[in-house]
Amino acid sequence: MPLALAAIAGALVGQRIGGAEASLWGVPLAIAGFGLALALRRRSLWGGLAMLGFLACAHDVGQQRHGILPPSLAGHEFVLTGRILSLDADQRRSRFLFDVDGCRPAEPDDACPAATRVRLSWYGAPELRSGERWSFNTRLREPLGFSNPDTFDYGAWLWREGIQALGYVRDESPLRLDGAAFSLRRLALGQLEEMALSPRGKHWLAALTLGAGDRLDDDDWRLLNATGTTHLMVISGLHVGLVATLVLWILRGLSRWFQPLSWRMTVWPWVGAGAAAFAYAGLAGFEPPATRAAIMTAVGLWAASGRHAPGWWQAWWLALALTVISDPLAPWRPGLWLSFLAVAVLIMAWSGRPRPSGWRDWGIALLRSQWLLAPFMAAAVLLAFGRLSPVAPLVNLFAVPLVGSVMVPLGFVGWLFSGWQALASGVWWPFDQLATMLAAVLAGAADSWPSWIPASWWRWPIALALMLWGLLWLLPGVERSTRAWACPSLLIFVTLLRAPGLERNQLVVTVYDVGQGQLVELKTQERRVLVDTGPRFGSGFMPASLLWPPGQRFDDVVVTHSDTDHSGGIAALRREHRVEHWWAPRGNDLGLPSRHCEAGGGWRDGEASWHFLSPPAGDIAANANDRSCVLLVTLGVRRVLITGDAGAGREREFVNALESGPLGRRRLDVLVAGHHGSATSSSPTLVAATRPREVIFSSGRGNPFGHPAPAVVQRFVDAGSRVWNTAYDGAVRVVLTRSGLEVSTQRHPGWSRRSAVDVGDVGVESSP
Repeated sequence: MPLALAAIAGALVGQRIGGAEASLWGVPLAIAGFGLALALRRRSLWGGLAMLGFLACAHDVGQQRHGILPPSLAGHEFVLTGRILSLDADQRRSRFLFDVDGCRPAEPDDACPAATRVRLSWYGAPELRSGERWSFNTRLREPLGFSNPDTFDYGAWLWREGIQALGYVRDESPLRLDGAAFSLRRLALGQLEEMALSPRGKHWLAALTLGAGDRLDDDDWRLLNATGTTHLMVISGLHVGLVATLVLWILRGLSRWFQPLSWRMTVWPWVGAGAAAFAYAGLAGFEPPATRAAIMTAVGLWAASGRHAPGWWQAWWLALALTVISDPLAPWRPGLWLSFLAVAVLIMAWSGRPRPSGWRDWGIALLRSQWLLAPFMAAAVLLAFGRLSPVAPLVNLFAVPLVGSVMVPLGFVGWLFSGWQALASGVWWPFDQLATMLAAVLAGAADSWPSWIPASWWRWPIALALMLWGLLWLLPGVERSTRAWACPSLLIFVTLLRAPGLERNQLVVTVYDVGQGQLVELKTQERRVLVDTGPRFGSGFMPASLLWPPGQRFDDVVVTHSDTDHSGGIAALRREHRVEHWWAPRGNDLGLPSRHCEAGGGWRDGEASWHFLSPPAGDIAANANDRSCVLLVTLGVRRVLITGDAGAGREREFVNALESGPLGRRRLDVLVAGHHGSATSSSPTLVAATRPREVIFSSGRGNPFGHPAPAVVQRFVDAGSRVWNTAYDGAVRVVLTRSGLEVSTQRHPGWSRRSAVDVGDVGVESSP
């Protein structure tokens, strides 16, 4: 236990004080050095190992953070030399991980970043292969993604994958330095492509036996995610355990043949089985799931051998420690905690129980294990990924034995005959048919019981209820009568919970992080409104498709104008959600049955009033930006203004209407800055008339337009405004009540409590 906890603590310390705060390393080094000296003095082996594990993990994670591309180098060009690690290619572009071993800045005044692993895109790339060495000119950016509440955190995924920069290859004399070295795995994948199997059969065979999860397409992943069977298609404990068990059975048989008097006491079969586990993980490229599975399998073999072996809980802690030390980024990988949680449940479930014997006992053991695992794994998946697959427990009862006992062995047997294509195809034909059948069953199950994505406020109560349900069945000594009333009670309790609602005098404004575009959500107790729908990129991707689970209801959606950075998410909203009323200015053909937003129009509900200040009634400006709907939301004494891309001329027109309102020249509480902070908007007239307390720029990080313009930001700073920027803060949420307002940001939650403005970075970063 001390070794595992020290390794995890070291990883967390390295993440916290690595990189720019390298001067702080003296503190943990001094503490660890003192602990190591004390352990050696007391001759405590485990204490010394714990301190070494702490230092090793802290150093590795600190180096990882130190290598992350700094903001000052974003958008700069570097000639990188290195090797392609993994590759995802289609007709349009190739995307690959690149292991950097050399760097030269394109500009002599630049310094190369410390990044050693980057993720690059190459449009119109030549044929690439994993393992090749290349030198090419790249443009890099920080490893960040959109940061919005209750959505997939791409930046966190990049961190736990060890990716320190993103970028793309510029077609300026790329040079292939060396071909790919021989790889048994690559050879096997090449042979598999020539086999007479269906595309799905090839994909699943590559994933199940070679760990080539990149061969699975989007349809495969959607199907597996929807049915909770993703774990079956990556090399995990199931596959590595099967290989180790098979090798152990063969080696113990040989031992019994050659050492009939002492075969039970021989150690080499167990060592051989552990070596086979690591060899199989090596065949899969020592990816983190495969390495973790090999470590857990090897430690489990030691515990099962009975030769100076640890107990099962000691083995569990030892495996956790070795996994974290071998991969210090493991604490940020959900797979680590899912795997060790599953093993912990099985240890508790089978402690003190006799080993099954015979097919009937093993069948009962499998059913019991799945029954006990299901609630714990469902809770863990819900907290890690925000979804529940109602059909997962039933599907796994069928899929786990089919995949583990039939399909994986068939796959391995086929590889024994891979040198004879016809024979291998014949052996794999049953695998192909089973893959087709299993896919059909999974598709039917997913259609009948689709994945459920509970609201964020509901996830922890459901997860806790599931874990309590599991404990009621897992812990010994719990009476059947207790289970009979406690389990239904948990279900009723969770069902009766109601979402926390807004107060009557409360307005919540959320400016989402959608890159170079705009999407604002406004919620009161009576109404839910969107202003703009975010961009649609050249690839067809719409950030709006990731912000909410399907089936949301919006009372109104105001599309300020037709530019694609404001109207690009319309298709996603129409496809996945319900919109009661659409609003758009005249002269914008959006293909919507929309009402026209015009000055003087709007609506009122409860204590909130929603008024359009622009464009003037009947006016169709030649400039699409000047057609923008300008919306003023008033709730009591609180006011929020969203101006779209309206220019300075339009601003001067509606300032008079703003000042003639019931609140006169009272300061605005929140302004979503016009045109993402462009110099053509946020005129001195508007700033002087509104003097907003909070100004939010919705812009893309490193956008080519220079938004927000430094002069515009300075203008607001001089007016006493606090400045926020979705490019750096992620989504910005403002809660307005009668007593005041509170700002929170997705990427820097602590900034809402600061009031000073750092004018040194004005126009580049948000004010703190």
